Amino acid sequence: MITLALSKGRIFEETLPLLKAAGIEVLEDPETSRKLILSTNRPDVRVVLVRATDVPTYVQYGGADIGVAGRDVLIEHGGAGMYQPLDLNIARCRMSVATRDDFDYAAAVKQGSRIRVATKYTEIARQHFADKGVHVDLIKLYGSMELAPLTGLADAIVDLVSTGNTLKANRLVEVEHIMDISSRLVVNQAALKLKREPLRQMIDAFASAIPA
Repeated sequence: MITLALSKGRIFEETLPLLKAAGIEVLEDPETSRKLILSTNRPDVRVVLVRATDVPTYVQYGGADIGVAGRDVLIEHGGAGMYQPLDLNIARCRMSVATRDDFDYAAAVKQGSRIRVATKYTEIARQHFADKGVHVDLIKLYGSMELAPLTGLADAIVDLVSTGNTLKANRLVEVEHIMDISSRLVVNQAALKLKREPLRQMIDAFASAIPA
């Protein structure tokens, strides 16, 4: 049995064509089913639905043999105990710094001011500002990042940006691009040894179907 860890939403939807290329079809819709383990058309493959941030943990510790996780999640997790054989080029977006439209971020950086930054992605933010030599106080939040600058909790946020519409709706602007994000295939190291042939076939099928 091969267990594949996926999160609901965009990653799940954009992984389906890759699964199809490997001859795998999920038999239930995660949006309507209450099940957390979904059957596929292959008796030797099942899908477990977990939170996006938990995918690396399931793969690392063997709760799943293989999974799909965003680059952002993998950096925050640390990526230990896993192979990352493929960038699947799906669920693409970017990690950016954003501030209120009336905050002069460039001047604050130039003056060496200490900037308060709210984010869920503390590792990415810490590394980015350290590389730039910018002094920051990081505030860990788990949602609604856009509120932080509007309420005075923070001067800036570090967050994922797709279209930028949510930022605009809240009078925030992107002031710095940190990195491009896409989802990666991750594989448990022990599973790749014990289930080498079926996992290798799946990895090769995924590789042949990666969108340009």
